[in-house]
Amino acid sequence: QVQLVESGGGLVQAGGSLRLSCAASRSIFSFYDMGWYRQAPGKERELVARMISDGGSTNYADSVKGRFTISRDIAKNTVYLQMNSLKPEDTAVYYCNVRQGLIRTNYWGQGTQVTVSS
Repeated sequence: QVQLVESGGGLVQAGGSLRLSCAASRSIFSFYDMGWYRQAPGKERELVARMISDGGSTNYADSVKGRFTISRDIAKNTVYLQMNSLKPEDTAVYYCNVRQGLIRTNYWGQGTQVTVSS
């Protein structure tokens, strides 16, 4: 089993910044990849950003490119999501996700609320 502990959500004004953290219970390199998803009220969960563990390549949703950055601290088994120039439409519950093994088993964090006021 994998535990993911998120932190860093909150309330921020439009144009502001937040940094989310996700600490994993085991080495980042035990996962195929790590990423962040979000789910706004009445909408489906969507991918925000993802990083492949081997090599560190990343991909982002078009809506956050140039504003959000995913990064990691290997020693701390932690992945971050730096969110800049936040918009009200970024308001959602943000979930950390990892995929492990050949069948890419999904593990999820508990979610952290991000609210951006206009």
